[in-house]
Amino acid sequence: MDGDRQIMIAIIDYGVGNLFSLKSSFAAIGREAVVTSDEKILHEADHIILPGVGAFGDAAAKLRECGMDRAVLKEAASGKPLLGICVGMQMLFDKDYEFGEFDGLGLVPGEVRSISEVIDPALKIPQIGWNALQFKKESRLFDGIREGDFVYFVHSYAAFGCENDTTAVTEYSAALTAAVEKGNVYGTQFHPEKSGKIGLKILDNFCRI
Repeated sequence: MDGDRQIMIAIIDYGVGNLFSLKSSFAAIGREAVVTSDEKILHEADHIILPGVGAFGDAAAKLRECGMDRAVLKEAASGKPLLGICVGMQMLFDKDYEFGEFDGLGLVPGEVRSISEVIDPALKIPQIGWNALQFKKESRLFDGIREGDFVYFVHSYAAFGCENDTTAVTEYSAALTAAVEKGNVYGTQFHPEKSGKIGLKILDNFCRI
């Protein structure tokens, strides 16, 4: 898509996520974003954001209750750029094991499990704060972003078994999945909308895909 023309970004409202922060971040880079739970608006949008905070099971249930799961799958299948953020990224995967076993959207192969399985037991969970990105492969999402740039994380769970689609990791005594990309589907475990200038650049890059 033409990165210079005015595009419409749809931020999915299903009762979970940093909607105001996201909308404000897009406004800061001169991009139009609409918060919506209307399938018609999702269809009309050029790019879609799937936000999410809290527990996976609750978020997935709310997404399905309002029918947005079907809308997301439909728009992703059309080739439209989709970005999942935090729990929104986790829902892109096949399975999640937070307080049970839950099905994800199956857009990216892999599963979400507790970071306690791999990190130093002395470290705090959740991981909260700024941490550096380490790139595993090129991604347009990171155009102009340097290896070692810091972004903001808040998470107790991470994606595993997705090495083929992992574009960045972050070190927390173990390499944790920080970002994924599969075709037109993107995900960031960190919060771009809370990551200062680096995060705004990442959101702008998404708009240019």
